[in-house]
Amino acid sequence: MALSPSQRSLAVPPFEVMTVLHKVFELRAAGHEVISLCAGEPAAGAPSGVRRRAAEVVTDGTALGYSNALGLAELRQQLAGHYRRWYGIEVPIGNLAITTGSSGAFLTSFLAAFDHGDRVALARPGYPAYKNILASLGLEVVELDCGPAERFQPTVELLERAYAEAPLAGLVVASPANPTGTMLAPGQLAELASWCRERGVRLVSDEIYHGVTYGDSVGDCAWAHDRTSIVVSSFSKYWGMTGWRLGWALVPDDLIGPFEALTGNLSLCPPVPAQYACVEAFTKDAYAEGAEQVADYAAARQVVLDHLDELGWVDVAPADGAFYLYATIAPVLGPYADSGAWCEALLEQQRVALTPGPDFDSAHGHQAVRISLAAGAQAVAEAVRRILDFQRGLEVSARTTG
Repeated sequence: MALSPSQRSLAVPPFEVMTVLHKVFELRAAGHEVISLCAGEPAAGAPSGVRRRAAEVVTDGTALGYSNALGLAELRQQLAGHYRRWYGIEVPIGNLAITTGSSGAFLTSFLAAFDHGDRVALARPGYPAYKNILASLGLEVVELDCGPAERFQPTVELLERAYAEAPLAGLVVASPANPTGTMLAPGQLAELASWCRERGVRLVSDEIYHGVTYGDSVGDCAWAHDRTSIVVSSFSKYWGMTGWRLGWALVPDDLIGPFEALTGNLSLCPPVPAQYACVEAFTKDAYAEGAEQVADYAAARQVVLDHLDELGWVDVAPADGAFYLYATIAPVLGPYADSGAWCEALLEQQRVALTPGPDFDSAHGHQAVRISLAAGAQAVAEAVRRILDFQRGLEVSARTTG
């Protein structure tokens, strides 16, 4: 009898961002200059102090064996100070778990909190890895159709409708969100947390983009409202450390035991050199470098907003935070059947990489794109110029063939 992969694994689609990135790498290897605005990857990288400490730990004899499964005590103490500093809340280090990126935090959290067949709700459009991880674990994903009327965020009304069909075990929220950049309105996270608590629904709050915001707030922490919720975050975005693969979770008391046991079996511990280096992420200089990068993202965001009329994109999500802009490009698709074909042609003709929308929204994303601002204002300005040239070419071609 022939061997084959599990049917569950075959049902998990690839992450489209990584597919586009692969094409970018191939083009660059062939000598082409490409502006990559497909991934949420900060161009500046890690703070200088973190990089210096990383160099030290691999040369000064620092022991780089396993750490505690939940991470170095020194780093967890620094994180506790971060929560006092940014949110004014006390987080015991016993509830702080360092993880192998936010991806490790999500996998471990979902395994610890939910059973096979549980129903877990999330917003659509949304980060595709949520639903793909949940589905790979045998959980039922309940997508809430969140459009412009809901500011692309889940509401109690949408949850009530989903819960009326069958009870929910969990809700995943993100504020700021990927791909839209929208944030929950003041008081909305508290309202969602209250709704979840009253119904025994586990709230999972993705706070990875906190600090990358364009208003007065760094973001609202779910633990300010409900300590039975799970909070997931990372060093990847505000600190620009995507490839270091280090994140964390705020873990409720009832899940600490399962979380630690799962981590010990799945990964033993998070990457130890990165943990030592990340202790330096909480200095004044590191915060200042992060703030400088956020200012650059804001400038990049403004470049796109200033050209929206010229671009002709519509239904643009209000990018309150993160470093994305998500929009419908139906008016400028030209001869292309969907945003996937449009993005392929843009990459081929103008060497600009964007991410087509279907990965984020299987229902409506075929006419949408996500543009990442993480490359900075200068790169985004040049990309917008090329996109406009591409779209003008489509207009000329349409007039000629017409």
